[in-house]
Amino acid sequence: MLNDIYWNLDPVLFSAGPFTVRWYGIAYVAGFVCAALLIWRLAKRWRIRVDADALLTIMFCVIIGVVAGGRLGYVLFYGNGLEFYLQNPLEVLAFNHGGMSFHGGLVGALLAGIAAAKMTGIPYLTLADLGCVAAPIGLFFGRLANFVNGELWGGPTDLPWGVVFGGAAGTMPRHPSQLYEALLEGVLIFAVLFMLSRRLPPRPRGTFLGVFLIMYGCCRFAIEFVRQPDVQLGYLWGGWLTMGQLLSVPLVLVGIGVLVYALRMKKPQQGLPELPQGE
Repeated sequence: MLNDIYWNLDPVLFSAGPFTVRWYGIAYVAGFVCAALLIWRLAKRWRIRVDADALLTIMFCVIIGVVAGGRLGYVLFYGNGLEFYLQNPLEVLAFNHGGMSFHGGLVGALLAGIAAAKMTGIPYLTLADLGCVAAPIGLFFGRLANFVNGELWGGPTDLPWGVVFGGAAGTMPRHPSQLYEALLEGVLIFAVLFMLSRRLPPRPRGTFLGVFLIMYGCCRFAIEFVRQPDVQLGYLWGGWLTMGQLLSVPLVLVGIGVLVYALRMKKPQQGLPELPQGE
């Protein structure tokens, strides 16, 4: 029968006393580890000197930026309102209550990249390009974790792959929008950026950042048409625009600007000079 897919997944991988490991946390760890390995490999291919210390510095800055930016972005754009958090300031740090924003995490990562670039000596746009090729891997794992959690589901559908999530989602089949995002924001964007990264010499500095921002903004804007908006916000601007779409438009515009700059300036990707053999 059509529409007989029922969501029945356990968000918890295992528990040992007060210690609980969730698939969502595993997704973050897997995303960061895979991103680090890809940055390491891509830096070698582009002949950018990234040693173990530099890689740890980069990943430390990015992790702090993603987590802090993601949480603050949720509080500012999706949370219960500024007045609520002013009255309950500890709720800003209540990660166990859920709530992370990709747009906030992206801004946090880009800001943290400034510090990473200064500490490693790698030009900022080169560092951003490396990170953008790796970022879709984390998006892929994150969206799969959203599906496992049974959150961020889509609107009602009569398509054969509609999923009955139950709970707040009700008993009607819904678009598995988490999986749509995993395929578009994760697989598609990664495939395009990885293909572009194969050319030697590497494409101009800032190219990958520009392409990533444009593609993510477009993919997210499109998927929001079938994704159920956050209940506390609903639809904005006449009942058709969501917060995710509103936040994605600037990404596309900035991405276009960055890409035009990269193609016009044609600055080569570069990092610290290679050490002579034996040193």
